[in-house]
Amino acid sequence: MKIIAFGGSPSKNSINKKLATYAAHLFENAEVEVLDLNDFQMPLFSVDIEAAIGQHPLAKAFLDKISSADILVVSLAENNGNYSVAFKNVFDWCSRINVKVFQQKPMLLMATSDGKRGGASVLEIARNALPRYGADIKATFSLPSFYDNFDVENGKISNQELDKQLREIVGGF
Repeated sequence: MKIIAFGGSPSKNSINKKLATYAAHLFENAEVEVLDLNDFQMPLFSVDIEAAIGQHPLAKAFLDKISSADILVVSLAENNGNYSVAFKNVFDWCSRINVKVFQQKPMLLMATSDGKRGGASVLEIARNALPRYGADIKATFSLPSFYDNFDVENGKISNQELDKQLREIVGGF
């Protein structure tokens, strides 16, 4: 079983990438590949740029990665209550090639933030929107107050109750 995981942020120290990485490694007997949105930087999507350059090869590469997965583990960053620009740009370029960006792959959809809502706004937006783009969302998980509930040094959730909750979700796959 192959898992593709990524955080929806371009930050080199993305807390969402840390959460996605941790969650992906909870799956037993899985090959895990963690993507970095920085490897998929493209010009800001517009139909004018698309007309000039065509389908961007990095969008094709991202879709190929999605295609290779049996399960997707995605943790979205919340910027001003919505997706980060980096995630939205990759998503926009990819959707012009294949509107079903997530290719009906089973998905664990997550979000975290340093606040008490744990990215609840972006999680709600994504839960409602992404199925129209081929996301087969099997479960969602929000980790509030990241720095209070995640041991960055050891790369795992430190709050036992929240860790148990995530492990039960993963076990349900």
